[in-house]
Amino acid sequence: MQIIVINSQKGGSGKTMLCKHLAVEAERSGDGPVFVIDTDPQGTLTAWHSKREAETPARVDLPFNGMEKGLELIRTHGAAYCIIDTASGRLDIASELFKLADLVIFPVQPSEDDLTAAPVTVQNLKACGVPFVFVLTRVKPNTLITAQAAAILSKHGQVAETLIADRTGYKSPYAKGQTSTEAEPKGAAAQEIAGLWRNIKSCLHENMQESEALKKHG
Repeated sequence: MQIIVINSQKGGSGKTMLCKHLAVEAERSGDGPVFVIDTDPQGTLTAWHSKREAETPARVDLPFNGMEKGLELIRTHGAAYCIIDTASGRLDIASELFKLADLVIFPVQPSEDDLTAAPVTVQNLKACGVPFVFVLTRVKPNTLITAQAAAILSKHGQVAETLIADRTGYKSPYAKGQTSTEAEPKGAAAQEIAGLWRNIKSCLHENMQESEALKKHG
């Protein structure tokens, strides 16, 4: 099982949106079973999941102080991926989750405020030694700020090739707790999320290869 934590200390970056869409996409593309965990006290992911009629992805409640044991239990149940949604402004809790992660997804909006806030989380991620990837979210296509943001972030770490556009569909409440990609499987959002999931799997694969190489030479 591979553990993905989605975190940004800046609110409104799209953490929960990415969590639910990537979890659904992983199941849709045959990469499940996928479990999701909501560690945000606001419970937005939990509220969405409670409306779903689809059985996948599964959601599990784990107390923070029992997270590590709980993840091991999920692993024994044959989970392929566990995706953890997090709160903004709780870097102490996020740091503990980083230590459990195989990869951290760091969503960033291409704005001055988001770019100014990013280095605090980056420093923490590097201190924890966890692999991470930036995902640009709520992007306005073909704008200078998007290109500038990608260039600035690339100095700190890897930036996902797929950009997530500012689409109403990502925010819309669909019937039966569907994601926009389920409601419109041939739409632009579905193509974006599918592309991003491929990017994420590629990052995880590269990290595994690097880890195995280090073990051989260690």
